[in-house]
Amino acid sequence: MGKSNGIALGRCCAAAGRLSHSGPVPISFRLSLFYAGFFLSAGVLQPFWPVWLTSRGLSPGEIGVLMAIAQWAKVAATPMTGGLADRSGDPRRVMLTLAVVAVAGYALCFPAHGFAVLVGLNALSVASLAALLPVGDSLAITATQQGHVDFGRVRVWGTIAYVVASLIGGRILSGRAPDVILDLVIALAALNVGSCLLLPRGATRVAADVVRGSAWRFMLTRRHLLFLASTTLISASHSVYYVFGSLRWQAQGFSDTTIAWLWAEGAAAEAVFLFWGARAVARYGPARLMALGAATGVVRWTVLALTGDLRLIVLVQLLHAGTIAAAGLGGMHYLGRSIPAVHAATGQAMTAAVISGIGYGVFMPLAGALYGAYGGLAYLAMAAVAAAASVAAVALERLIAAAPTNS
Repeated sequence: MGKSNGIALGRCCAAAGRLSHSGPVPISFRLSLFYAGFFLSAGVLQPFWPVWLTSRGLSPGEIGVLMAIAQWAKVAATPMTGGLADRSGDPRRVMLTLAVVAVAGYALCFPAHGFAVLVGLNALSVASLAALLPVGDSLAITATQQGHVDFGRVRVWGTIAYVVASLIGGRILSGRAPDVILDLVIALAALNVGSCLLLPRGATRVAADVVRGSAWRFMLTRRHLLFLASTTLISASHSVYYVFGSLRWQAQGFSDTTIAWLWAEGAAAEAVFLFWGARAVARYGPARLMALGAATGVVRWTVLALTGDLRLIVLVQLLHAGTIAAAGLGGMHYLGRSIPAVHAATGQAMTAAVISGIGYGVFMPLAGALYGAYGGLAYLAMAAVAAAASVAAVALERLIAAAPTNS
């Protein structure tokens, strides 16, 4: 690295330290509020948004196409907004813009009718909302690396908020007109505007010649490609569970109440691990923690494939702490240690785009085909995917041990 670039990056690192200057409101509270607000809206959108779309006359096939287009809109928008956040020098401003656009998009759904219009507004709103998270993650993991917060303990409030929204949202919406769903979505999306306003002005701006294109030097390495392979595969291994988990349990004779509690149990296990996970990161390191989390997926998906015994299902639902929390926390800390703060949002955004596009974009249709052909045995394919993720993480750990620098 040349002397001028070194000076610029040094200034950037000093500026990044200003994340800690949070005034009378601690940065940990601000980030916790951001995660809570984001996942409150997600907790209503995921289960109830298709219901509202149906009320506007869309068929199941049209809803499927609409959701697929939104997924690819996220893949396209996330890397662009992540790079913009890094180059702007003020990620908070980018996040605030995205939050306002998301609210506006959902508000415009009030008078909207017709497939084409709803596809456009849904893609705009979903992409804007989804692009918030990687930039927020970059602020949180940068603050964690600086010693100002514990990432798991601020991220856990997102999980808690998601569970609350899922459980309480159903009661609020029960027996009401479908447009109440849209009212609630807009209100919760608007919370993101407020939470983004409270975020610190994280200054990560450096000279344009330092930023332009240099992020790829850190992401197109053997280490980072192994990381992307592992984190994408462990995320993709949830495809059958996310799409067909409830249907599988219904087919096994479990009540809707039991199914709701099984989902809640998994989220609770995730929350507990996130809260205490810093110790696991310190003990095992990011890559080994990813490997262990992926390995728990092999056990979890194998059991779900082969049994309908509620007692065993309750036990393996606790492994959500491994497949989501441990693997995810390891991944976040890997990014924090491997990608410089000046490229933090870009690194988070590119990871999210790969997971969405290659992970879910490829494996969810595959999960549908497998479940249609083999039913619950489709989980065995997910166990194989989790095993591959664990192998990739072990290879990453060995590469890190052999060459501590990112190469």
